Amino acid sequence: MEEEAVSLEEQRVQEEFNLLIDDYLHTNHRRKVERITRAFQFAREAHRGVKRKDEDPYIMHPLAVARIVCKEIGLGSTSICAALLHDVVEDTEYTVEDIRNMFDDKIAEIVDGLTKITVNEQNVEKNVEKKAEQTASALLPGSTAKLTSKQAENFRKLLLTMSSDIRVVLIKIADRLHNLRTLGSMKPTSQFRTIGETLFIYAPLANRLGLHTIKTELENLSFKYEHPKEYEHIHNKLCTMESSRQIRFQNFAKPVNEKLRAMNLTYEIWDRIKSPYSIWMKMEAKKIPFEDIYDIFAVRIIFESKEGIDDKNMCWDIYAVITDIYPAHPERTRDWVSRPKANGYQALQLTVMGPDGQWIEIQIRSRRMDDIDEKGFAAHWKYKENRREIEEDTELEKWLHTITEILENPNPNSLDFLDTIKMNLFSSEIFVFTPKGEVKTLPQGATALDFAYELHTDIGNSCIGAKVNHRLVPLSHPLMNGDQIEILTSHSQHPSSEWLTYVITAKARTKIEAILKRVRKESAKKGELKLIDGFRKAGIEPLTSYMDKVAVYYGFPRREDLCYAIEKGDVALPENIKKILKDKSDNILFKYVKDVLHVGQKKKDRPERPEYDRSRPYVLSENEFGRNYVVASCCKPIPGDDVLGFCNDDNTVVVHKRSCSIAMRLKSSFSERILSTVWSSHTHFSFEATLEVKGIDSVGVLSTIAGTISDSFNVNIKRLLIETNDGVFEGTIKMLVHNVEDIHRMCVALSKIKHVQSVVRIAD
Repeated sequence: MEEEAVSLEEQRVQEEFNLLIDDYLHTNHRRKVERITRAFQFAREAHRGVKRKDEDPYIMHPLAVARIVCKEIGLGSTSICAALLHDVVEDTEYTVEDIRNMFDDKIAEIVDGLTKITVNEQNVEKNVEKKAEQTASALLPGSTAKLTSKQAENFRKLLLTMSSDIRVVLIKIADRLHNLRTLGSMKPTSQFRTIGETLFIYAPLANRLGLHTIKTELENLSFKYEHPKEYEHIHNKLCTMESSRQIRFQNFAKPVNEKLRAMNLTYEIWDRIKSPYSIWMKMEAKKIPFEDIYDIFAVRIIFESKEGIDDKNMCWDIYAVITDIYPAHPERTRDWVSRPKANGYQALQLTVMGPDGQWIEIQIRSRRMDDIDEKGFAAHWKYKENRREIEEDTELEKWLHTITEILENPNPNSLDFLDTIKMNLFSSEIFVFTPKGEVKTLPQGATALDFAYELHTDIGNSCIGAKVNHRLVPLSHPLMNGDQIEILTSHSQHPSSEWLTYVITAKARTKIEAILKRVRKESAKKGELKLIDGFRKAGIEPLTSYMDKVAVYYGFPRREDLCYAIEKGDVALPENIKKILKDKSDNILFKYVKDVLHVGQKKKDRPERPEYDRSRPYVLSENEFGRNYVVASCCKPIPGDDVLGFCNDDNTVVVHKRSCSIAMRLKSSFSERILSTVWSSHTHFSFEATLEVKGIDSVGVLSTIAGTISDSFNVNIKRLLIETNDGVFEGTIKMLVHNVEDIHRMCVALSKIKHVQSVVRIAD
């Protein structure tokens, strides 16, 4: 029986490899089947006998990644071979040199890049002082305490490899996609780590590289595992409306098809639905039910290019045909054809009023534009090989250059580094102009100072103001689409720490921080000379230990911070430093920080974080004296919410909603501290919750709402604010409840009150 099982496994592996070769032969790449076969055989032997968590032979994972790389991303034999071999160096005795000798330098380089990323993921040591250093940094102005994160450092390595060979990142994204597809076999804590990294890093990175389909699947799979109830609810709603959606599409498409056929176009027209994750994000952001999302349904028209006719002109011709039939929404036309997005996305988007009285979004694009949206960089390469001009390549190359610049001046705070990069991954774009009419692309929300740094670092460093559309504005002025900007400079101007609050682009922030760091270092050196001079005047040798004691006296965790404060004039040294060395500090603030940092405590006396059993969920329980957790103030979860735990340095488990933005950062940056949690019954303590109520103003509606809550549910109302305007009322009710069920029952009861239109729970 055992031999039969092995034989069946071998058969499955061979069938999967055959599918890979079939996928490869359907591409336009040169036929290098023998090379891929060698890589497969090498990887199969290297991983022989090893199983994954789902009990599949391990080789099935590299095969799956290779198929994604080939079929879904569209890369060639080098990338396919690297995908097949991507875990060999990490998990077996083989080295990068073995790969180089068996194959070639390029495959070895890519495998080496993938191995460095993965090893860094697994082996970076935990930094138990992280939270304490963060506290010190917050409490002590001017402190440069570093907050490290193994995921942030891992992402930095990912970007470094991307700047040398983009295929490393594309294969890593394929690897992450297959891990998400098999996430069900992982423990909940591991799922949280994977989901956190995916939503925080890999999904926006896939989007930035033009892999729209993969980005959507990464988000949906993450959503499915992290919020299964919400995912199922939205999925069922979409299934229920399937038949009515098809009727809407047919009614819309019939007259459009007649007109397009008359133009002798070769085209496809089909409908698509918004992804469950996107629907949920909009529901959460706008606090509206599924039924109020109006852009669930959209139409895509993809046409084949014609010789001698520009794709842009064809897009506008189709636009004219559609708007002759259906009226267009005047404020919802987006021309991404004339000026593509920075990730290469091109389409002409419009929204029209359909035949059934509902708005329908339409995307018009050529086959080339569609390929680039689906397969990103790989499609760019394909069309470049065909010697077709791809103007949007320049935007992608500019972005890669920006990433390289950021990495040359890395932020010492890893979380800030992550946020800086992520901001530039997620942001929508605006187009602005130089005085000579040159177009510049910036993230939405960018300021005049961001624009200055986009032009040149020296222009940014010396910027004193700007003229936007010939009107003088400050450095912090936010730019709008179509603005024309002239930057004003002065040789006497220099960046200040305040400038960091004026910018949002990674490039500007990195340049400012690099200069501030250099200036601070120079100031600290001057301050150190003054401190040493003070010691010598007192006849004391300026030993490092003595300088540290002076720093402690003034409440600074580091000697460098004291020296900087001396140079800035924030600390005045006494005539005789001997007195300081003898006296004890009365600085209460420092005593607190010292306690947080465990300064002076023996290692054995320091509180140690307890070892939690990660194989099972941590039970959130209470008794009449207290709870075994703390509720996070940022999202204020209550029993019944989907939550996770974060283990602080003081042994406390802080509970966050899984959808909380702070929890997202924690999952993606400190996965070793994340705990899977479950609620037990809660009867002793109450929790704060806030409802938002809207409706038509009428006599007695306020008293009816208050009476329903206090009488029918016996809960305490902490705050009730209702405002009326032109016959409509809107208000918030903060109350104390025991669990989510209390909230649900309350929403149902309040919704039944006459003239109440909507009741939703909101974050306070």
